[in-house]
Amino acid sequence: MHELTRTEARRIAVQAQLLDAHRPTELHAVVRRLTLLQIDPTAAIAPNADLVAWSRLGSSYAREDLTAALTNRTLLELRAMIRPSEDLALYRADMAVWEKETRHYRQWVAANDACRRDILDRLGSQGPLTSRELPDTCAVPWQSSGWTHNRNVTQLLELMVLRGEVAIAGRAGRERLWDLASRVYPDEPAVPVAEARRLRNERRLRALGIARATGTALPVEPAVVAEAGEPAVVEGVKGEWRVDPAYLERPFTGRAALLSPFDRLVHDRQRTTELFGYDYQLEMYKPAAKRRWGYFALPILYGDQLVGKLDATADRKAGVLLVNAVHQDVEFSRSIADAVDAEIDDLALWLNLRRS
Repeated sequence: MHELTRTEARRIAVQAQLLDAHRPTELHAVVRRLTLLQIDPTAAIAPNADLVAWSRLGSSYAREDLTAALTNRTLLELRAMIRPSEDLALYRADMAVWEKETRHYRQWVAANDACRRDILDRLGSQGPLTSRELPDTCAVPWQSSGWTHNRNVTQLLELMVLRGEVAIAGRAGRERLWDLASRVYPDEPAVPVAEARRLRNERRLRALGIARATGTALPVEPAVVAEAGEPAVVEGVKGEWRVDPAYLERPFTGRAALLSPFDRLVHDRQRTTELFGYDYQLEMYKPAAKRRWGYFALPILYGDQLVGKLDATADRKAGVLLVNAVHQDVEFSRSIADAVDAEIDDLALWLNLRRS
């Protein structure tokens, strides 16, 4: 059982997420370590995947690099996550047993089997296609109290992804292009289910550094790692953790970084509170008058601490990065202020905007 201070736990988390002073230099290596880049359409400053890559690589990162990697399929999109293409082998076995583990949807897919087959035929002969180019021939509409209600084709496509039948082959603007999975995914044998889940847990812990063994289920990508790594306790925090021993006693040198609200360092809000003592909520869905930090405030990292939030907006028509406020959770020393200021300048440079 490893006994860690909170400082040690935070430093492990920061290093695991490639946010210490030793910056990586290549996009694929970043995605390989992080295991994923989450796709989110919100672009108050930049799309999440690009913002996460910039936080690691700095202004040398070009958004065209991500586009090229998706085009040549060294990176692939799977369920709103961009992953290394070689990792698809860790998900193919789950696709093969989908019907055994997701009975809730099985009857709906079976009821619309003619539509499913029609989609496969059209993609096979004409793909890649957008969902708009696929006619809705579903016999039973999709029922939902949310935004997916009656979105029969898109819902069926999502379930066909889980079945391993179709895949996202690219994008036309913001619209996804769908094709047969056999034409998109690498032709590699699937890793057996139990081994694949073990490897995914190990890779997730490598990306997080320290995590809980069990906890609240999150959609698509868990925040827990089962029995990966080794057990640990963190001083002043209840319960047991799992830690990747590769990070233990590793020298640490920090830096300043501006993070996406969806960054994996802060994505698990409970872990963020427990290890960093950091209070954060994404306020884009709140009325403006009730926001404390701003529409899309970026968490500010300095060393091994989350020290504030940056309220900024990229006004591309005016050509400016509008800095509305820098909220200080702790009083900034001169060194913190200078380092954060330099990161804001680098963000503006990367966006090709004038800071205002």
